[in-house]
Amino acid sequence: MIKLHDKYFKPFITAKQIDEALQRLANEIAEDVGDEIPVFVGILNGSFMVVSDFAKMYPKPCEVTFIKLASYEGVKSSEDIQRLIGLTQDLTGRTVIILEDIIDTGNTLHEVHRIFKNEKVKSLKIATLFYKPEAYKKDFKLHYVGIEIPNKFIVGYGLDYNGLGRNLSEVYQIKETQYMTNLVLFGPPGAGKGTQAEFLKTKYNLVHISTGDVFRYNIKNETALGMLAKSYMDKGALVPDQVTIDMLNAEVEKNTDAQGFIFDGFPRTNAQAEALDKLMDSKDSQINAMIALEVDDEVLVKRLLGRGKTSGRPDDADESIIRNRIKEYYDKTAILKDYYSAQDKYFGVDGVGSIDEITKRLSSVIDKL
Repeated sequence: MIKLHDKYFKPFITAKQIDEALQRLANEIAEDVGDEIPVFVGILNGSFMVVSDFAKMYPKPCEVTFIKLASYEGVKSSEDIQRLIGLTQDLTGRTVIILEDIIDTGNTLHEVHRIFKNEKVKSLKIATLFYKPEAYKKDFKLHYVGIEIPNKFIVGYGLDYNGLGRNLSEVYQIKETQYMTNLVLFGPPGAGKGTQAEFLKTKYNLVHISTGDVFRYNIKNETALGMLAKSYMDKGALVPDQVTIDMLNAEVEKNTDAQGFIFDGFPRTNAQAEALDKLMDSKDSQINAMIALEVDDEVLVKRLLGRGKTSGRPDDADESIIRNRIKEYYDKTAILKDYYSAQDKYFGVDGVGSIDEITKRLSSVIDKL
């Protein structure tokens, strides 16, 4: 992740992918042009890196020149294209190939075609390293395209954000959700996870998403996802991970202004953890940490038996059931501990002590994130 001015950008296209796309473009154009010597025209400022590397890869003699027209302000493409500057040589009867770093709306192409039409060139072709088909508004043919990309703002490899980023050797995509803290909170039965989640969501302005609560809400309100989940549960079958992810996605979408989320009860498996990572990535965010409350088994058993005297829950009153629940928790958590540890995102926190003491320990972990 990098920060340019006030915005964050995440890695998007590697230098290796750029080189492969440029080499393919160079080979395609060389084959089409044959023995003719083309004139490659780069449009400044963005195309200087594209043209430089492309020219090194082009296997035959060629000419290279640059022109300049201003079309970008900040992160938006301006509708007003300024006049072209720098075209001095006679191009009559020549094959001219415009080398663009990126084509989105295509506004610059209108001006380029208008000007080069007056130059009486033999043919005018357009080659671009990056192309945003969703943004393209013109009918001009694009003869050579390196990489098609989504309609999101990118920087690097000649492309800038208000002057910064052109020098980067790789390409970064704007991170639309500029900053969030997303936690997976775990704890064995009786660890006080629910209590701590309430404190943390208030302190850090996070949204607490309990999988159990989400399921109950959807089923009670007979949402499409709730009815689908119930159809599996009624048959005694496991609810597919995708149904759960879709429910969580709906909860995230309800809270687009949140500073982040506490996920409680999900994920339970590596596949679910991977699905959650993909969900957060689609929101330009990520899971920052898995925080697990660690409490000795005997302390947990004592707590739950004590809770069972007032909770009325039968699974809090039977010691053998309690120990089985604790064992099941560790069996599942051990897998996820490895998953998040591999990303340096696992944090174990001592869950023994007063509520305030445990909250302080959790906060010290979150503050460092």
